[in-house]
Amino acid sequence: MMDTKKIRSLVLLMVKNDLTELEIQEGENKVSLKRRLNGLDPSATVGPGVTVVPAAVPAPAVPAAPAAEAAPTTEEEYPTVNSPMVGTFYAAASPEAESYAKVGDEVGPDTVICVVEAMKVMNEIKAEVAGTIAKVLVQNGQAVEFGQPLFSIKPN
Repeated sequence: MMDTKKIRSLVLLMVKNDLTELEIQEGENKVSLKRRLNGLDPSATVGPGVTVVPAAVPAPAVPAAPAAEAAPTTEEEYPTVNSPMVGTFYAAASPEAESYAKVGDEVGPDTVICVVEAMKVMNEIKAEVAGTIAKVLVQNGQAVEFGQPLFSIKPN
């Protein structure tokens, strides 16, 4: 059985990174942690038939969203390329390298337009559509969420 300190640190890691699910296996020991976004009913299973319920972990505070203004938009709404995972957005392969894609660049479905780093793995993100980059919606080095729009692309 895993050390309870290790399990507690995994729970804290989940809260710190706003993860809802985590599974780790060390040899024959396997830990699967799941928690609801609202902070209720966090539970964990350790191996077959053993359940650990950690001390109540408060849900991260969500700041109140500012009231949306109904301002008319002059630019068209184009399809977006969304982040397939939680991670860090990088516009280029290195700080010295040129950006994969900039506003006005023509891209195809297989064109790499950025990378999202998740757990020390650089994941290339492709445009998936042919068109012109209309807008870059995030900044280099910014943390991104699953499904967060990264680029808007004007289809050809």
